Amino acid sequence: MIRKGFSMLGASLLYLISLLPFFILYRIADVLFIVLYYIAGYRRKVVQENLRNAFPEKTTSERAYIEKEYYKHLADLIVESIKLFTISQKDLEKHFTITNFDKVVVPAFAAGKSVIGAVGHYGNWEMAALKLSLLTTERRIIVYKPLSNPEFDSMFQKMRSKFGATLIAMKNTMRKLVEYRKERTITVLVSDQTPAKREIQHFTTFLNQPTAVFLGVEKLAKLTDSAVVFCDIRRIKRGYYNCNFVPLFNDVKNTAEYEITNAHVQYLEQVIKNEPQYWLWSHRRWKYKPEDMHK
Repeated sequence: MIRKGFSMLGASLLYLISLLPFFILYRIADVLFIVLYYIAGYRRKVVQENLRNAFPEKTTSERAYIEKEYYKHLADLIVESIKLFTISQKDLEKHFTITNFDKVVVPAFAAGKSVIGAVGHYGNWEMAALKLSLLTTERRIIVYKPLSNPEFDSMFQKMRSKFGATLIAMKNTMRKLVEYRKERTITVLVSDQTPAKREIQHFTTFLNQPTAVFLGVEKLAKLTDSAVVFCDIRRIKRGYYNCNFVPLFNDVKNTAEYEITNAHVQYLEQVIKNEPQYWLWSHRRWKYKPEDMHK
């Protein structure tokens, strides 16, 4: 009961903070960066190890620069994500723009196809998912991983669905997409999460190391005969992002095994290499190696 009370208090505090204008939130982010980077050293060993393994060709000073810039972005990402609880449609459309939706997704709909979109933990993927709700009247589906705290989970569900998106918990994705197979839908999945050890079916090379990857994008696309796109999110400037819809596969039935998975992983890798500071380096992405599967 006490824990629930603290959770509700925390959720209420986040809601109140989200009411603040962006310029004040970014002053908070400036302080938060100092706390995360200099005082708490939040997961700095994880970030440094990830950067060393991903970019062995870079100098120590080059990786240190990426590390510091990443923490600045992380602080911004935290306050921006809080802002999404109360952001208006007008502000969302101002801060997040879209490219190629009409040229890539709309023609797929016109051909009677649904669309599966792969997105990485890059830029502000939460803002991208929210903006998706404003792009079409067809069913917009956001696949999410429920939070362990029910109060915060409920709060995030309300935020993600407030402009009309349909939320599907990750474990229910396949069943629900089959249920919606007679509709034209666009489904967005975060494709660079780490599978649980028992769920690992495929390793690919990603950022210079063997990486366990989910096969969800590929399996769902083939199950529903959907077109596959990559949601290429880029930071324009502080607080402003763009998502370019990049076509990957239109005829998924003629693809080889793992071809779709390797394609969206490689595209994300190139995005990260271009501007590495905007990926989620504090995530423990490489928990498992191929040799671990025999233990």
